[in-house]
Amino acid sequence: MPDAPQHGVPYEGGQHEPVLVTEVVNWLRASEGGLFVDCTVGLGGHAVAILQASHQSRVIGLDRDLESLNLATRRLEEFGDRFTGNQANFKELRQVLECHAITQTAGILADLGISSFQLASEERGFSFQSEAPLDMRMDRSAGATASELVNSLSESELADVIYKFGEERGARRIARAIVRERGPRPVTTTTQLARIVVQALNVQGRWRIHPATRTFQALRIAVNGELEGLAEFVSMAAGYLQPSGRLAVISFHSLEDGIIKRAFRLMTGQCQCEPRRRGPKPSDYTDTAGRPEIRSSDHQIGGVVCDRCGAQKLVEILTKKPIQPSQDEVRRNPRARSARLRVCARLH
Repeated sequence: MPDAPQHGVPYEGGQHEPVLVTEVVNWLRASEGGLFVDCTVGLGGHAVAILQASHQSRVIGLDRDLESLNLATRRLEEFGDRFTGNQANFKELRQVLECHAITQTAGILADLGISSFQLASEERGFSFQSEAPLDMRMDRSAGATASELVNSLSESELADVIYKFGEERGARRIARAIVRERGPRPVTTTTQLARIVVQALNVQGRWRIHPATRTFQALRIAVNGELEGLAEFVSMAAGYLQPSGRLAVISFHSLEDGIIKRAFRLMTGQCQCEPRRRGPKPSDYTDTAGRPEIRSSDHQIGGVVCDRCGAQKLVEILTKKPIQPSQDEVRRNPRARSARLRVCARLH
């Protein structure tokens, strides 16, 4: 695989290297040209590669992080009107495409990872490597900060967040330690929280992965609502593909990857219901647990297999197993080590 430094995007303090960039370009067939949507454009690394692959390509870029989007827009000025940036969450794809009067695309990409720029921005509070306010918001104009969550949630609520989104076995010990620490003074900085976690887990000596990694991941996911609506986004995005158009999603932890995997399977017509629950829907369009039915819409066109779970034959999965970075890429960019790429293609 060729090296990809030409797609790296410089910023003050470093350079952002997009992950699996060659694989993304190849699986999206960007060299054939067409209209592509980068739903998490970040600093524009993947968008640059797509636009360089063909002079006949255009990219609509979305990002909720205005600082990143502004850097990407400046980086992509050389491509003129072939790139259009929009400050929006990837889950707002429908609104953005309707605004641009777009009904079909050649390919859609969502890279769900946090960028090097965001990690390196000390005031954002994503990393425990340096002293910084405990913020973690990707869109700093809205929502509660990580500090506000840490200091307001009950001990049981904190433990649930850390266990559910961080898959941290020591979640209860960490939550108990946070509540104890915030009694005299609130927990407001990254290093303060990292110290609490290390002490709570009582980890001795050197470690390969910092003990606070899972806790920071959990809080970041909670602050930004990263898993909310992810499955619905996948279905919506597939609905905006032209026949044979491709959807590529890069995830970075098992929670995201599991949601993407199940959503892809659902769109191949694989019923996800428990066997005893298969069958026609109740007349009020809710299942026995009161959940609303997922029904076909203008942008979910396909042969419906199961009215209960919404399974329909809409796509073909192209990656039977997720694509992982090569050893060369991981050596060059260690943050790529957990990346997983899944791709599907629209049937009709």
